[in-house]
Amino acid sequence: MPFVVIKNSEAGSMIRKKKTRCILDDVKKREIIALLSVGCSRRMAASYVGCSPSTIARTALRDERFADELRKAGRATEINYLRNIQDAAKKAQYWRAAAWALERCHPDRYAARGADTITLDQARGLLSELARIVVEEVAAVEQRKPILNRVHGLIRGLLLSRDKQCSEDKPGIEART
Repeated sequence: MPFVVIKNSEAGSMIRKKKTRCILDDVKKREIIALLSVGCSRRMAASYVGCSPSTIARTALRDERFADELRKAGRATEINYLRNIQDAAKKAQYWRAAAWALERCHPDRYAARGADTITLDQARGLLSELARIVVEEVAAVEQRKPILNRVHGLIRGLLLSRDKQCSEDKPGIEART
């Protein structure tokens, strides 16, 4: 257990006292969950109830129900934010909300790219062109084959990366019925 050094005002000397650990009772746990549900960070919730964020983490490791409530509180806030964006995006004057949602849900198609970046398809095209150059410029098959194998491996890696991005469960902005 950590120690805190305090100054003894009478004797002018320093003494060490054990620092008491904060224990989260049911009231503090409910306060933390309520704060997280409205968008507060764990650090802010910890400060509010008078503990450290690590106390919340340690308690969640020991208390499965509390851990589940923490997870749900964070997700509920996220879902609420997405719902607000979706509602705003339904109105023509709030087209930026729709654009924002598309950029986050489908970054491969809608996110802004820097001027010096290339897409996976462009990278695949470059590597295919490199393979063609190797075939034309390296006459000896035994020297060309390992180079081409490596280039084809890079292309396969790019394709797998693209397929993985497309198949991942991305947060969708679905119309509510």
